[in-house]
Amino acid sequence: MTLTTFALIRHGQTDWNAQRRLQGSTDIPLNDVGRGQARDAVATLSAYEWDAVVSSPLSRAAETADLIAAGLGLSVAKRVPELTERHFGPAEGLQGGPELEALRTPDGFRGAESDDDAATRGLGALEALAEEFRGRRVLVVAHGTLIRLSLGRAISRTLQSIDNAALNLVHHHPVDGWQLEYLNGEPLTAAAIS
Repeated sequence: MTLTTFALIRHGQTDWNAQRRLQGSTDIPLNDVGRGQARDAVATLSAYEWDAVVSSPLSRAAETADLIAAGLGLSVAKRVPELTERHFGPAEGLQGGPELEALRTPDGFRGAESDDDAATRGLGALEALAEEFRGRRVLVVAHGTLIRLSLGRAISRTLQSIDNAALNLVHHHPVDGWQLEYLNGEPLTAAAIS
């Protein structure tokens, strides 16, 4: 059976990231820091050969993918709607505090997509890409919560966070499943997962 390798990259920074606001599916663009992070990611990603670049259709992920692809001499093959960030409902745009806490539920936020639903959607998208690009190397630009939940489900571990424009390298084998090699640009260690 054939191994498919994925780089799962969270988009670069946006103003809402800098302000620590929940973005979710709200389409907030990259800021200049985020554009720089996308360009800087090319140095790490150029250590590998990539067969395809795909992304979420939200502008912050799409622009990050476009910048990375251009830096690698590639183009973006497709935008995958299922890679859109988790929908946080009325919590989108809020910062930490009483208003946000009032919306919190055991599985996220009232009126939002659940952790379970987001993980199912995201992992389903990655498994479809693994089938479509079997045996190849695919660079996927998406969103922090979606990557964290989907990847956590894939490897049966709880992941704490996904950094902007950092390398998360994971391999998919049709029989053996998923194996995480790098998380947030660091080789996987027991301390990286809980």
